[in-house]
Amino acid sequence: MDSELTIKPLGGIPQVRPGDDLPTLLIAALEAASLTPRAQDVLVVTQKIVSKAEGRYLDLARLSPSVHAQEIAAATEKDVHLVEAILSEASEVVRARPNVLIVETRHGLVIANAGIDQSNLDANDRGQRVLLLPLDPDDSARRIKQRLDAHFKADIGVVISDSAGRAWRLGTVGLAIGAAGVPALHDRRGEKDLSGRPLEVTETGFADAVAAAAVLVMGEAAEGRPAAVVRGLTWTAPPSPARALVRPRHQDLFR
Repeated sequence: MDSELTIKPLGGIPQVRPGDDLPTLLIAALEAASLTPRAQDVLVVTQKIVSKAEGRYLDLARLSPSVHAQEIAAATEKDVHLVEAILSEASEVVRARPNVLIVETRHGLVIANAGIDQSNLDANDRGQRVLLLPLDPDDSARRIKQRLDAHFKADIGVVISDSAGRAWRLGTVGLAIGAAGVPALHDRRGEKDLSGRPLEVTETGFADAVAAAAVLVMGEAAEGRPAAVVRGLTWTAPPSPARALVRPRHQDLFR
């Protein structure tokens, strides 16, 4: 890392609609803020605006809840149509308790409600629609990176962030569900510590750490800052996608 790490939020991004050219909106916001990305800057973008641009809306009224959804809705005290939407995005139900439904998504993420969101949607939705995660967040990050690299003649990193809780800890933090151009998982095994002893188990969740830091300035409510530039980080490890952060099932001690 350089001597100074800065995180600059991007405002001025309009409400994103399905079909919007998100890279163009991000380029305009960067130029309006007089921010010219350079090598190893990391642009963190919230999942929400990526999903909106990709049209990942789902109309709950169009769903026909299954018997399974009805059973889980009764156990969790959640709306049965919302539960059906969650199950449609899930490969496994991990926990179902009153007001809690944790699933493994098709992406491999273990997360509440399959990451489905109802906050900060159009006011006239009145809970009728929900927003799903991007189909392939790593690919979404890659496409944003390609466009910004070409425009600014730079080699930047892109992280798509979402908020999630953690086992044994209260509170949500930002985590990376998509990444391009950064070592999402940095394997440091074999490096030496200060005493010269080789590291044996250390793998750094680099993209998660970047996402968590950026969320502190982007906010998670009505701040209207859905992107931020993180500057001052350096790395030599090869890039890896965010899916590299998903713990293999046989190593998952919480299931």
